[in-house]
Amino acid sequence: MDILTKILDKDWKLYILKNDFNMEVHILNYGGIIQKILFPDKNGNFENMVLGYKNYEDYKKDSNFFGALIGRVAGRIQRASFCLDGKDYVLEKNDGQNHLHGGSNGFHRVIWKTEPFQEINTIGVKLSYFSKDGENGYPGNMQVEVRYSLNDQNQLIIDYKAFTDQKTPVTLTNHTYFNLSGDLKNTIENHSITMNSHCYLELNQELIPTGKVVDATNTPFDFQKGRKLKDGIYSSLEQNKIVGNGYDHYFIFDWKKKGDVYVEEPLSGRTMTIQTNQPGMVIYTGNHLQEGLALNEAKSKKHLGVCFETQTSPLSLHHPEFPSIFLKEDQIYHKQTVFTFFT
Repeated sequence: MDILTKILDKDWKLYILKNDFNMEVHILNYGGIIQKILFPDKNGNFENMVLGYKNYEDYKKDSNFFGALIGRVAGRIQRASFCLDGKDYVLEKNDGQNHLHGGSNGFHRVIWKTEPFQEINTIGVKLSYFSKDGENGYPGNMQVEVRYSLNDQNQLIIDYKAFTDQKTPVTLTNHTYFNLSGDLKNTIENHSITMNSHCYLELNQELIPTGKVVDATNTPFDFQKGRKLKDGIYSSLEQNKIVGNGYDHYFIFDWKKKGDVYVEEPLSGRTMTIQTNQPGMVIYTGNHLQEGLALNEAKSKKHLGVCFETQTSPLSLHHPEFPSIFLKEDQIYHKQTVFTFFT
């Protein structure tokens, strides 16, 4: 196992984690971005499985959140505002009339403090950041720590921790676009997803959850027995169409069953499982990816990657009957998501 550090300029660093089976994970201190994941296909060809820019400078103006850490709040906050203990907080409107992914200067724009580490059969990078009271409109000083770990079981483990000196909303995630075909050879239409979720949150025309929980059974949103993403991409269902043809929806996990998510790409033979202690996950099928961005292996296009954003939904800020995302000053936020890769 090995960690290589590359200095890109006076502020930017790239960490390359490599396990004993030659799997590699490339991580930038800017935005905590996962820039590449190299893993073999069924023929032993090591290829990149995520979307990332060929030129690092392009991350500075990226509007797709490629591979980035998202916070303080992942997802859309309706009307870019929320009420906390009788006080109204107004946030940046960076997605129409709404607030998206922590704002235009959220955690995806931060130069994180980094510390590589090596433990028994595990290597990784710890990223930390101090978010000041009032930053991007959020209350409270918040200390954030994210650990990316790679082990010899071909697992990429992301641990999120945060604590605050004042009650504040927080739900963190990673916004990596996966494409298991390798080196962006194909779109993600034929990726097959299996997960224990029988319901999802309905969206309005602004892609804000309405508060209605919809039964997914026997619809393009039903992944309980396995379903290819193209079923939603080519669906005539209004919920698939309003997001740009595909998915951009929050799925609620069924905790009565094993909550793993299973992703398979048949041509390459690559599979990925996702395990998390989060209550749900947004699946986003790259419906609004621009054409022609210079990525590592190809030009970008619609449906070239799929995000699995494990998180709690910020819906609860306006619909308090859903699980809260408020973190109190006497609590520690600790969430984990594990991506395991197989061929």
